[in-house]
Amino acid sequence: MNWINNVVRPKIRGLLQKRDVPENLWIKCPETGEMVFHRDLEANQWVVPNSGHHMRISGSRRLELFFDDGSFEKVKTPEVVADPLKFRDEKRYTDRLRDARAKTGLDDAVTVATGKLRGMDMTAAVQDFAFMGGSLGMAAGEAVLTGMQTAVARKTPFVLFVASGGARMQEGILSLMQMPRTTVGVQMLRDAGLPYIVVFTNPTTGGVTASYAMLGDVHMAEPGALIGFAGPRVIEQTIREKLPEGFQRSEYLLDHGMVDMVVHRHKLPETIARVCSILMKAEVSLPDEEELMTPPREEGEAKVSPELAQGGEASSAAESGTREADGESR
Repeated sequence: MNWINNVVRPKIRGLLQKRDVPENLWIKCPETGEMVFHRDLEANQWVVPNSGHHMRISGSRRLELFFDDGSFEKVKTPEVVADPLKFRDEKRYTDRLRDARAKTGLDDAVTVATGKLRGMDMTAAVQDFAFMGGSLGMAAGEAVLTGMQTAVARKTPFVLFVASGGARMQEGILSLMQMPRTTVGVQMLRDAGLPYIVVFTNPTTGGVTASYAMLGDVHMAEPGALIGFAGPRVIEQTIREKLPEGFQRSEYLLDHGMVDMVVHRHKLPETIARVCSILMKAEVSLPDEEELMTPPREEGEAKVSPELAQGGEASSAAESGTREADGESR
């Protein structure tokens, strides 16, 4: 009877025991409620394939997707006083910093890096919302300034991916002082004649929007990103009126002239490279003509209005007619 005790009973217990399945294997789309397998979502750069919803992405992963071959070099940023005001609310500020660093593996919200973008030297900084809501403090302000100074020293464009809930209240007036300091950094870029590209991601609010985020030469935004100073709920409670649908979202701000273009995450590197090559009058290694003529994948396809599409067809027809007439005349 040993085979029953040694073989059968353990198998029965194994069938009856509840299996431990990780909870993050399937991720729910905030817009449609669709469940997406985490590997499929990661392979699609954290963009939901069917709905096109752009989910938040870590700063290191964004830099890998931005630079050529995912290769970049981090720029060391100055160290600042950890807790200048000895602030404490529900817990000490130093404890919050320690928890955020353990959770994200970052020293602070902003990471600065240099690398190649389509063969062009580039300096970029990314604000990670996972680190205390991407809040602007002394360390983040120093990092942004360091990135701008690095761009001036290397004579490269400066690209900033912003995502923030505003200034860091635990540092009080010292965090608000970073707003004019970063504004001076923007002026340094302009004096040097270097492009400053801002990419708005979800969300970008508060003191960051009121300072360096709105001072770019070109403002790009990911689809559906929340961009503004105060949130829509605060505005509704203040004015006691219902806000328009999509208020403070990328597409709404594009229609009202607050951002220059809304770009899909898959198209950001190529678009930024083209804009910087024009502003810098430099050559970049872009896809060849055959690759450009190939229809893009559905999830990365740009939205084109029917009128623009009809105009493109008409211009193509006119161009072919001109070529035929030119051939007959010859």
